[in-house]
Amino acid sequence: MNKETYCLLEKFMICCIEDAAHDKEHIYRVLYNALEIAKEENNVNYDVLIAACLLHDIGRKEESENPSLCHAIVGGEKSYKFLLSHGFEKEYAEQVKHCIHTHSYRKSNPPVSLEAKILFDADKLDVTGAIGIARTLLYKGSVSEPLYSVLPDGMISNGENDILPSFFQEYKLKLENLCSVFYTEKARELAKERQHIAREFYNSLYQEANLSYQNGKKELDKIIR
Repeated sequence: MNKETYCLLEKFMICCIEDAAHDKEHIYRVLYNALEIAKEENNVNYDVLIAACLLHDIGRKEESENPSLCHAIVGGEKSYKFLLSHGFEKEYAEQVKHCIHTHSYRKSNPPVSLEAKILFDADKLDVTGAIGIARTLLYKGSVSEPLYSVLPDGMISNGENDILPSFFQEYKLKLENLCSVFYTEKARELAKERQHIAREFYNSLYQEANLSYQNGKKELDKIIR
């Protein structure tokens, strides 16, 4: 990929990105993660991989405006039309679209090509470790979702069986088990290095909040009779 093509794709990406938790810096981290993973693989089509990384979240605005839409599907279609309109080959546009279509968590549409698997892993790596915690909290705050849910007895839920969304629910639903979803060995290796950071943060936050509730309720019960 030449610099002119890279800048064309980058400019289009920047025009489409508005989500703070999925900003252009997230895009660059995913791209850099992908390049790190790709070094351990053979026969990677870097033209497809770089384009897919740059454009993988350009459907986020549409999903935010209409939650019934999937940003991966919207983004894949937008990328396909953009590439064709700028003279790229149909086969190339199809390959990029497949990577973007399959980069989300949807089990019904898993990545097939090597480039799609690398994009999937690179994107999920950016939800692991300290960055993953920070991005999750940023997103939860932007949609006014709480840190945790409170159980009927007034104590804090750890998020494991929660129906209502919260940071703890997101951790138990996705973040805790991320290492099991990767396709490449390099991504699994990188994720394991980061995973303990997320686990320690979640445990510390739960313990601090839970202790506050336990002690505070006892003191309140002494006063309120």
